[in-house]
Amino acid sequence: MGARPGKHRANTPGVVAPRADAADSSAGHHRALTLSADSRDAVRAAREMVRGSLQDWGLERISDDARLAVSELVSNVVQHAVPDNCLAQPGARRRIDVSVMTWPGLLCIGVTDEDSAPPDLPVGDRLSPELAGDFPEALLPERGRGLMIVQRLADSVWWSPEEPGGKTVWCRFDTDEHT
Repeated sequence: MGARPGKHRANTPGVVAPRADAADSSAGHHRALTLSADSRDAVRAAREMVRGSLQDWGLERISDDARLAVSELVSNVVQHAVPDNCLAQPGARRRIDVSVMTWPGLLCIGVTDEDSAPPDLPVGDRLSPELAGDFPEALLPERGRGLMIVQRLADSVWWSPEEPGGKTVWCRFDTDEHT
């Protein structure tokens, strides 16, 4: 059987869309960084990647919130993630992947680790302030404070499983609301 000709011929001029300006978020953007959870600079590196990306894309107005959110998400991996058996290599460093993506009106940050255990996403307010009385520290749970901060900063927080193991915790900022 012979090969069927395709719609487009190789090496023929076609219509090329104009390149979007780097600060034009209507085209969408993506940057990714792989870190070692064992590095003392992992959180700082993730924060700086987000800062630089948002500066390049003209989204400085949400940079503080996005940097704090990625700091909390990467810190959670550093402190709590234990790689699944299928991903763990003896003596290997624990891997963290950080993704920053934009689409028109949206900024998404994803932090991927090698632990398939679901994150402990807080649901609503844990305690009423009236119940705390003279002990405001009673309002803070033992675990999940970082994700609670991310939930307060971002417009949405969720997680997704990864194959063959691990998970990604996502947060979304609606950039049109922050103008």
